Amino acid sequence: MYDIAIIGAGPAGATFARLIGTKYKVLLLDKRELLNNEAGSLEKCCGGLIAPDAQRMLGKLGLGIPQNVLVGPQLFTVRTIDMQQDIERYYQRHYININREKFDRWMVSLLPSSVHVACGALFVRYYFEDGVFKIHFRNNGKEYIERAKYLIGADGAFSILRRQLLPEPFQKTYISIQEWFQVKNQQPYFSAIFDDEISDFYSWTIPKEEYILLGTAVLPEKNTTQKLELLKKRLTKYGFEFQNRKKRHGAFILRPSSAKQICLGRGNLALIGEAAGLISPTSAEGFSYAFRSALALAQSIQEGPDNLAEQYLKNTKELRMNITIKNMKAPFMYNAFLRKAAMKSGLLSMDIYA
Repeated sequence: MYDIAIIGAGPAGATFARLIGTKYKVLLLDKRELLNNEAGSLEKCCGGLIAPDAQRMLGKLGLGIPQNVLVGPQLFTVRTIDMQQDIERYYQRHYININREKFDRWMVSLLPSSVHVACGALFVRYYFEDGVFKIHFRNNGKEYIERAKYLIGADGAFSILRRQLLPEPFQKTYISIQEWFQVKNQQPYFSAIFDDEISDFYSWTIPKEEYILLGTAVLPEKNTTQKLELLKKRLTKYGFEFQNRKKRHGAFILRPSSAKQICLGRGNLALIGEAAGLISPTSAEGFSYAFRSALALAQSIQEGPDNLAEQYLKNTKELRMNITIKNMKAPFMYNAFLRKAAMKSGLLSMDIYA
């Protein structure tokens, strides 16, 4: 029997396991193969940019990203394009550009040897009986059952664990679609693109070595593919070319409209990262929320193991307030009139000499 079972070995799950792994008997499950250096088939649909808030958390956690995880170019500028109103501005913001798969492998490599990591393990369901969680998962075609006192969900926006706990949708859900194109001439910017005809959220481009990533977050409707094609077509006006596509993937993204939509779990079952709905409602940035919630839960389980839910709620107060503040700022990005006024003013923007 384990003290703690964690579903998901992404940044949230791996960070939590690292912080508590020497003090508890821990089982960490992930459907991906993260224990070797060979590229896996289950690639995370992620832009792979570490924003300043997440950089601060990495520093707080005492971590520095190794060179082999980095990819070029490193980015210092956001190119903001409002296609509806044909306005664009450049803003200074520093992102660390990474290979997301290598980043996750690196995070897992930091775990203490006392953590039992089961890769290729597909979580199926859980039962709570006699004060213990019984966790069912499949690995190599066989079904296994393990027991644990605490069960932690770190399995992302489409969390099976959360959906078993809360069957009804609790946040607005988008489909993130991202395509990789091989290019000769790279634009050294992270582009944030707004067009209400495509999405009431936003779209993006990210350079990665000889590739450019094109992505959008759209509501799950029948014309999802058509919206992506419209995005490509309209971006040609701004100097982009999308001709040599190499791969395409997708994922769900949650967008909390208030802190009340955060689901932290119940009793000895806790959710961290996007499984809890902790993600920026303005940019869909998730790394910082993954790190912060993992740290908050690690502190909670050490401070109040017999009253985990109450302690975790207390330790995530600032994190939940952060969601509220970002929602207050959202109209300046996602209301067409206010966005136009802000961009037209040129406030905080900069000129580019290239």
